[in-house]
Amino acid sequence: MTTSTWRRLPARGDTGGNHGCGHGGLRSAGRRRGPGWCRALLAAALLAAAGLPAAAQDRPTLTTEADFLRAMEELSNWGRWGPDDGLGAANFITPEKRKAAAALVTEGISISLAHDVLQAPAVDGGTYLDRQVMRVSDSGASDRYQYSDTYHGAIHSHLDSVACHVMFEGRGYNGVSREQIEAAGGCPQGSIHELRDGIMTRGILFDATLLPGRATPEGWLEPGEAVTWADLETLEEIQGVRVSEGDVILLYTGRWKRRAALGPWPTSEGVAGYQADVAYFLKERGVSFIGHDMYNDVSPHGFPERVGLPLHRLALVALGVAIFDNLDFERLAEEARRLNRYEFLFTAAPLRIEQGMGSPLNPIATF
Repeated sequence: MTTSTWRRLPARGDTGGNHGCGHGGLRSAGRRRGPGWCRALLAAALLAAAGLPAAAQDRPTLTTEADFLRAMEELSNWGRWGPDDGLGAANFITPEKRKAAAALVTEGISISLAHDVLQAPAVDGGTYLDRQVMRVSDSGASDRYQYSDTYHGAIHSHLDSVACHVMFEGRGYNGVSREQIEAAGGCPQGSIHELRDGIMTRGILFDATLLPGRATPEGWLEPGEAVTWADLETLEEIQGVRVSEGDVILLYTGRWKRRAALGPWPTSEGVAGYQADVAYFLKERGVSFIGHDMYNDVSPHGFPERVGLPLHRLALVALGVAIFDNLDFERLAEEARRLNRYEFLFTAAPLRIEQGMGSPLNPIATF
């Protein structure tokens, strides 16, 4: 495979989305598949029910550089919504999806999903918000907010723009190139400004501490623990939910609980997070955004250096699925367990920054 093979645009009419067996075979985005495909899906489900590992099921592996390059090609959404598209998988969030998400509000309970903004150096921070009081008088006071460096990284709650922030071989989502970014002095297509009208959809919390035998007695996953495609399907069964087109999925590993108990740790010591094969789950279900209580990718991930963070590249560059990093789900996880309910209305409003490559923000979950 050449290094440019993965850039091939998807075939005309390939729309992905929800999948489910019914009478007469399986329908996917308006296309009917034969009963043989349905039988294969049923067989895979039976294997899962029997407790066989994901490797025993008929699905692609994603553990090597060759696997990664194949997935970049197979999962690509380039051109799917047109050559000028800058929303990516956010296109899955339709007016009907927003109305259905609003109907999930039955308790009237809202929960912040951001962590307090770091205002001092920390071993896992890299950068911090330098907040300075500029004026105090009898009539009031004002202050200035300024990051010591980028808000991207492993500490600040933020959303990556779908294009530009992460690229592979000089190109981001839908083909935006390094040269275009340099010429524009910012992100010319797929910037955070594309989301200026906000995000409102169904959110699903995947509580990875519910996976049997995976969490510590204190209630977190240890650094380096990988959550796979098969694990997400297991959590759907445990939690009684199923991801559908346009959903935001959020992965809880207990990062902030561990940090509060043991103190911050350098990311070089490991991160519990998604294994790269979760990209196939995102494509299969039509997920609009993903989020995590750290930076989403498990670390160490086992891929060569040139692959970088594999899920970041597969999600952002190939799929056009934008990523929320370093969110805080402690209160959300507690409330979800109390209600025994893992779906909710998810809302977020990035800053209106033209050509911006992301935004700090405070998403909200409402039950």
